[in-house]
Order: sequence, then structure tokens, then C-alpha cells
Amino acid sequence: MPGPSTDLTRLRIALTAFFALDGFVFAGWVVRIPAVKEQTGASAGELGLALLGVSAGAVVTMTLTGRLVRRYGSHPVTVACAVLLCLSVALPPLTHSVLALGAVLLVFGSAYGGINVAFNSAAVDLVAVLRRPIMPSFHAAFSLGGMIGAALGGLVAGSLSPVRHLLGLTVIGLLVTLVAGRALLRCEPAAAPDRPARPGRGDRDGRDGTASRPPDRRTRRLVVTFGLIALCTAYGEGAMADWGALHLEQDLDASPGLAAAGYSCFALAMTVGRLTGTTLLERLGRTTTVVAGGTVAVAGMLLGSLAPSVWAALSGFAITGLGLANIFPVAVERAGALGGPGGVATASTLGYGGMLLGPPAIGFMADWFSLPAALTSVAVLAAVAVLVAVATRRAGVAG
Repeated sequence: MPGPSTDLTRLRIALTAFFALDGFVFAGWVVRIPAVKEQTGASAGELGLALLGVSAGAVVTMTLTGRLVRRYGSHPVTVACAVLLCLSVALPPLTHSVLALGAVLLVFGSAYGGINVAFNSAAVDLVAVLRRPIMPSFHAAFSLGGMIGAALGGLVAGSLSPVRHLLGLTVIGLLVTLVAGRALLRCEPAAAPDRPARPGRGDRDGRDGTASRPPDRRTRRLVVTFGLIALCTAYGEGAMADWGALHLEQDLDASPGLAAAGYSCFALAMTVGRLTGTTLLERLGRTTTVVAGGTVAVAGMLLGSLAPSVWAALSGFAITGLGLANIFPVAVERAGALGGPGGVATASTLGYGGMLLGPPAIGFMADWFSLPAALTSVAVLAAVAVLVAVATRRAGVAG
């Protein structure tokens, strides 16, 4: 474990940079989805099928990354996956068929899934060492990166082709990886404490610390439950990333630049919510924060998907981002605290699986019904997350 506090600070900064890079690269891709869709001539259902390549690559890689992290460490795996992520984001605009697009998105999804498990594992260990609920701050960096990536994409959408835009992201991403990767590889991994921390103001549910023994059956069930909460809320984030811009452009006649601003509003709201997440968790506790956030997200997504005007929809997207902001990081951190690295891998696989499986599911529903109707499924799953959180709290008290 790094001794001086400066080592922990350096580690936190390096991890924050990779979270931000992940959001930046992913958002840069999603704002160009309408252009890639037109280029390949894909229908909504065919695009959803191609996006399934991201889901498949990510879910398979997440399952394997937990083992790689245990063998090689979270820091080298994070850097390796970052390099692959930056290289693969340039591939989608080079395709001209749905099949080719799905194939390159399989590679992109593998890198995306791997880096998310790796740096979340490192972040959970650091949270345990610092004994403060700072997990939302890392995910705030992801949202900030997403906001910047989406805003940049909106600015260049009318002047740069998708090929040049995403190739530029590759160059920027590799430069960031070079700098942040050197810093991360020089840091010793944070060593989680061997004993649980005392419950503090940040955890009114009384489960601080990490698991030092193999989890029992009840713990495994709780880990899966937190993964389910993560899945329900990450579904909404994936939906907004891949279909928000298309909804504004196709259903509400927004310009390409204004349509790209939809994800920027969502990402900005998530960033603000996550920057205040540590304070909320310390004051309200985890369960109250999750329940309140899920309720706000339900209202916001119903407005965003069903509103008849662009500006009302943008407001709904922002409200949704504010509500979902802290649910995912809380779920992943709690799973890691209960189940160790295996808990992080399980919750991350379920959570990011929801983020990546949501877009193709919405594509199929959009073909069957309509895109606005399909987007209301985000509100439905946010409500499910609220119910699961309440049930989990009751089970914890009873048990």
C-alpha cells in the first residue's frame, strides 16, 4: 500500500484521468452514430443488431478481465485496454455494411468492457483505503469526459467527417494514455484493509470495508443484487448515449449540432450530480441517495422521451442524468466492498451489460413501436432499481 498521502493522491489523479478518457472516447463515438447509420444504410433494427457487437465484446471481456486483474494487477490491464480502446474507436466510420460495423464494434466493446472492470477494481480498493465514499468522483470524471467528447462532436459534426473526427480522438486518447499510463504504472496498487471499517456517516447501511474472506451465499446474492441495480440504471445511460441524439434529430427535427447537445446535457447533469455525490452519501446514506435518484430519473426520462419539443426533451435528459448520477457508482462500490475483486467483476459485468445491451434492445423496440415509446423503458428500469434498493435495505436490516 502506498505509504505517503501524496502517493494515494497521485493514484487518484491517474485513475481519474482514465475514467475521463473512457467517457471522452465513448461519447465521441456515440455522437457520430447517426452519420455511421446513414453511411451503412442500416435500419433502426439493423443498427441495434450491430450495436450488439459492443455488448457481446464487452460482456465477454468483463468476465475475463476479473481474472486478468487478479493475475497481472488492475493498473497494467487498465493501460493495455486504454490503448486498444483508443485504436478501435477509429474503425466504425471505415465500414460500409452492418456486418462490418458489428465486427469492429466487437473489438471496441472488448476494450471498453475491459478498461471499465480494471479501473473500477482499482478505484474500489482506493475507496476502501481512504474510507470515504469517493466513488462518485471517479464516475464524475467519466461523465465530464463524456460531456466534453459530446460537445466536441457537436461542434465538428458539420465540418469534419466521422473518419477524421474519430481518428483525431485516437491521437488524443493515445497521448493521454501515454501520460496517465506512465503515472499509473508507477503507483503501487492500493491495498484494501484486512478488516471492515467502522460504519460512518457515509454508510448508514453499515457495510463499509472489503471482504477478506470468500463471500458466503448471502453475500453473493447481495453482490448480484447490487449488480442488478447497476444494470437497471446503466441501461438508461447506454440508451441516452446511443439513441438520444437520434431521437432529437429524427422525432423532433433538431439539427445535428443540437441533437448532439442532448447527450451533452445528460452528461453535464451526471457530472454535477456525481461531483456532489460524496456529500450526498455522507449526509443521506446510500439507500436514500439511490431511491431519491431513481425517482428523479423516472420523471426525467418520461419527460425526455414523450415531450413534443426539443427544449423540453433536453430538460428531461438533464433531469434523468441528475437522477441516475450516483446510483451506478454506489452499486459497484458496494459490490466490491462485499465481494472484493470478484464482486467488482460481477457488478461491472451486470452493470455495463445493461449499458451495452440497452441500445440494441431499444433499437428492436423502436422498430416494433416507436423510438419515443422505446425510450420510456429507461424510466421503467429506473423504477425497478428503486424497488430493488428498498427491498435490499429491508433484507439487510432483517438479516
